[in-house]
Amino acid sequence: MGYDGGRKEFGVFLPVANGGWIVSSTTPPLDGLYPQNRAAAVLADQIGLDFVMSMAKFRGFGGHTDHWGAALESVTLMAALAEATSRVKIWATLHPLLQNPAVAAKLISTLDHISGGRAGLNIVAGAYRDEFAQMGAWDDGLDHDDRYALAEEWTRLVKRLWTEDSVSHDGRFFTLNDCQSKPKPLSQPRPDLICAGVSERGFAFAVAEADACFIGGEDEAALRDASRRAKARAAELGKAIRTYAMCTVVHADTDAQAQDLADRYRDGVDMGAVTTMLSNWGVPPERLAETAARQGAFMTRTVIGAPATCGAKIRDLVETCELDGLMLIFPDYEAGLTMFGAEILPGLREAYP
Repeated sequence: MGYDGGRKEFGVFLPVANGGWIVSSTTPPLDGLYPQNRAAAVLADQIGLDFVMSMAKFRGFGGHTDHWGAALESVTLMAALAEATSRVKIWATLHPLLQNPAVAAKLISTLDHISGGRAGLNIVAGAYRDEFAQMGAWDDGLDHDDRYALAEEWTRLVKRLWTEDSVSHDGRFFTLNDCQSKPKPLSQPRPDLICAGVSERGFAFAVAEADACFIGGEDEAALRDASRRAKARAAELGKAIRTYAMCTVVHADTDAQAQDLADRYRDGVDMGAVTTMLSNWGVPPERLAETAARQGAFMTRTVIGAPATCGAKIRDLVETCELDGLMLIFPDYEAGLTMFGAEILPGLREAYP
């Protein structure tokens, strides 16, 4: 089957936590607070991006930058940004470990009404032990696959609550008794469901339950294979799935200047925060130093260069990896989004109408 060059979606991962997605002391300051997030969302709306998304984060990674130590709550933030925007889709994040499905259904339905039918739910089924243990929300009796089983039951209940008048359920993790949830969402057939699954169990959950999934891979071949695998598995289930990747855009007037910027950000890496982050992600202690050195400051795939170079690299990434879209990250969101809207997005819309 040949590559489908149909319309792609481009959105922005909001700087909801300080430091953003470059773990460095030499990047432009991102404080994780409302004014910067509002400015980024309004710009994304104005230039014609498809979605804005915020993560849910409750504990940072320390280091000398206290990376992600300050973070706004996702749903509350997105409700405010729904009022500040008019067209862009509004995707909030919830953890099934923290919210009862009836509460989650009500939260996102409310967001959908505030936004006029633009809401989406990013489901994070996995968890970082320290982040949840600090609030007494970690259950040592649940292993990795159990957490996805919980998320699966949770997600199916949220879907039912969005469509059924009354939901009764006696399951492994949740019990609902004539549970009612009104008003129903405005979005048809329902708000977008988004998930990222890296493990085999997580991948299976994302493909089965979500409308779009964020995929990863060590290189472009692995990313393409993950996209193909997600679409093939979805087809076996009689459904479709959209695949997205994350991408950090570092731009300047020339390729050389952009590379100098990226090198400066790499040189300022907060290795203490990177090491804690990787430990939270499950990297074993004996491999932490090596893995941290290999990852460095950038948390995602990058495109670096002058605007024309970045645009060409983005098209190459989307087509080579057979993606349906990208979630964009910028060191400086105001400068990056302004450039992207003026110099890259028009070409992408022409290429993928």
